[in-house]
Amino acid sequence: MTLQRALISVSNKQGAVELARALHALKIEILSTGGTALLLRDAGIPVIEVANFTGFPEMLDGRVKTLHPKIHGGILGRRDLRSHTDAMAMHGISPIDLVVVNLYPFRETIANPECSLEEAIENIDIGGPAMVRSAAKNHRHVAVLTDPSDYKLVISELKKSKGNLSDATRFRLAVKAFSHTAEYDGTIANYLSGVEAGPGFDGYPQRLHLTFTKQQGLRYGENPHQSGAFYREPRMAEGVLSQYQQLQGKELSYNNIADSDAAWDCVRGLPDCACVIVKHANPCGVALGTDPLTAYQGAFATDPTSAFGGIIAFNRTVNDATVAALLGQFVEVLIAPSYTPEALKALAAKGNIRVLQVPLGQGHNGWDMKRVGGGLLVQTPDTLTLNEDTLRVVTRTQPTAQQMTDLRLAFHVAHYVKSNAIVFCHLGQTLGIGAGQMSRVDSTRIARRKAEDAGLSLKGSVAASDAFFPFRDGLDVIAEAGISAIIQPGGSLKDNEVIAAADEHGLAMVFTGIRHFRH
Repeated sequence: MTLQRALISVSNKQGAVELARALHALKIEILSTGGTALLLRDAGIPVIEVANFTGFPEMLDGRVKTLHPKIHGGILGRRDLRSHTDAMAMHGISPIDLVVVNLYPFRETIANPECSLEEAIENIDIGGPAMVRSAAKNHRHVAVLTDPSDYKLVISELKKSKGNLSDATRFRLAVKAFSHTAEYDGTIANYLSGVEAGPGFDGYPQRLHLTFTKQQGLRYGENPHQSGAFYREPRMAEGVLSQYQQLQGKELSYNNIADSDAAWDCVRGLPDCACVIVKHANPCGVALGTDPLTAYQGAFATDPTSAFGGIIAFNRTVNDATVAALLGQFVEVLIAPSYTPEALKALAAKGNIRVLQVPLGQGHNGWDMKRVGGGLLVQTPDTLTLNEDTLRVVTRTQPTAQQMTDLRLAFHVAHYVKSNAIVFCHLGQTLGIGAGQMSRVDSTRIARRKAEDAGLSLKGSVAASDAFFPFRDGLDVIAEAGISAIIQPGGSLKDNEVIAAADEHGLAMVFTGIRHFRH
């Protein structure tokens, strides 16, 4: 079916002129409204105003312009039903074969903290979604475009097929259109739920509407007997892992993506040049360095055994010297904000290594989510960092400047280790990490054993705990290992007992007032 008539009415005018020019060259008549019509006329493209097409003027400050039988009849009329074509002819309704519509910028409007309810309401599109849904419903006869990124593909197909679009293309565009309106309506519902709740709104709407776009199917999920897929949010926060570009290597697996997220989150939060190695979602080695190579060497030295088959992340440009060093081990995924040409050339020799490039940034998800049986747990992300003004030294012994630097690093790493978490650090390098134990004492013993296995001395090092010590036993184990200072949230009923134990051992202890449980 050759397209004869298109209606273009867009809020996002990106690519609209190029699309309209291509349609005009194919002798497709163009209808338009308001600002879009003005834009196209200024570009020298012939346009028929919708008001002239319907014989009915825009009214109610533009609220009513496309809500007319000549528009919706032209979109919804089935060309294969005699009763429809006869009715269209009787009422002078001409078919509309292509609808190009995107909607009022509701999400962008409410993103402004000064946005009023009245302003938000005025940015709820009515005619646009009606046309989009009409065209998508009648996709066997009408094509609908809601995304400017699809314009070039549609233009190409129209040119190749002399004004036709395939059934497959029209169906794909229809599915995308329904997703577009669903996301739009979900955003409105989420916003209005907050308004309805009033001043006491806690940020969690009564009915939660979520929209994600499938990025790729996965070979399997966490285990081979599970299926899996990776979805991205339509609008991603700055610097999050889902903005990755894969430069080389095998397809990412479910576990690769989950572990890469843990590594990237940890390394991008460090202000100095750093390397993080992750295994099974836990950091097994973290270090600062004067450059990526020295940072990698320190991180690897923490736990060479666990680093095998790990995820390695850097927050600085990776060079060929760093690549030469890390190619000595088995690497699943390498992540960095950028790579030198020489580094990429060296990596190409190990084509199976998955190499990801992710822009640095400190954006975060709006919510963290976890499925439970028949439900969904939702919370704000754990983005709270140390506040120097609220750190409290609670022991007689005061930490040195170097110890404070190491304590900050250890506490940062503990933030990304599964609870219960204990992290030993010295001179910008982790020495031992105990993760995911039911007892904090057991995590402490594991961290100590990890350091011993790697041949690293804990004498004079510092320790961090993600949560308070309920009893002094964990602190006693730490002191026996030779630790000189410790950082922890505090807040236990037994704080006085734990502080007394630290004083007995001559340790410096800092309370943060911040707990970082990670389950």
